[in-house]
Amino acid sequence: MLGTPESGRLEVTALNLIHPTASPLCTESVFPHCDTASKGGEIKKSPRPLGERVRVRGNLQLWILTFAIFIFALYPSYVFAHVQQGEATGFLTGLRHPISGLDHVLAMVAVGLWGAQLGTPAIWLLPVAFPMVMAMGAMLGLMGLPLPGIEYGIAASAILLGAAVMFEVRPPLAAAAILVGFFAIFHGHAHGTELPPGQSALLYSMGFVMATGCLHAVGIGIGTVHRWSWGQTVLRVAGAVVAMGGIFFMWKAFV
Repeated sequence: MLGTPESGRLEVTALNLIHPTASPLCTESVFPHCDTASKGGEIKKSPRPLGERVRVRGNLQLWILTFAIFIFALYPSYVFAHVQQGEATGFLTGLRHPISGLDHVLAMVAVGLWGAQLGTPAIWLLPVAFPMVMAMGAMLGLMGLPLPGIEYGIAASAILLGAAVMFEVRPPLAAAAILVGFFAIFHGHAHGTELPPGQSALLYSMGFVMATGCLHAVGIGIGTVHRWSWGQTVLRVAGAVVAMGGIFFMWKAFV
């Protein structure tokens, strides 16, 4: 019968099945925002805390922003996929150019080796200074401005940088950066003058700068063995190999 304790329990059970968060059976451990304390049998639901509402709203906005950036990043690739084939080729050509010549590879790896050997802050300053100055040298080459002794400068960079690693030379940081930047001009000019016709100079430059950074990273990775005594010996041997390679390319430049 209605009004009896048994009927009251049946009504509560039915209400719990329809709306769990509005029933007294909704405990705080299961539904933390449900307030089971009531007056006169009335059930109240406490509002969600302000901090949690702000957090949920912030997460939603972050997902929307990430999705928008993803769409805008993909849009140009779909629009220009077929009309800029030459520019894509220019980027790949620039990416392959530094690793196509052993003289470039030796010098750029030596920059990473020497930076790792010198430690902080040279470990990041030298690999940053080299590509920046190299881009300036490439601009000179793209503009057609002559620079004498390109092959000699590239070979000398391998000789001196390899010797610096082999003898573990520790000059002042500014002197090391100036030496690295000086040789970077020769490497950059060589890249700039060899831009294939009909290809994007900008993307070509981006390609060889990225490839140069990767070669520096290889040198830094090898140079991490410097922390051990046997690694210091290995690093000096690597410097000797670079220097001997530079001597070989210097001989070829004179022949």
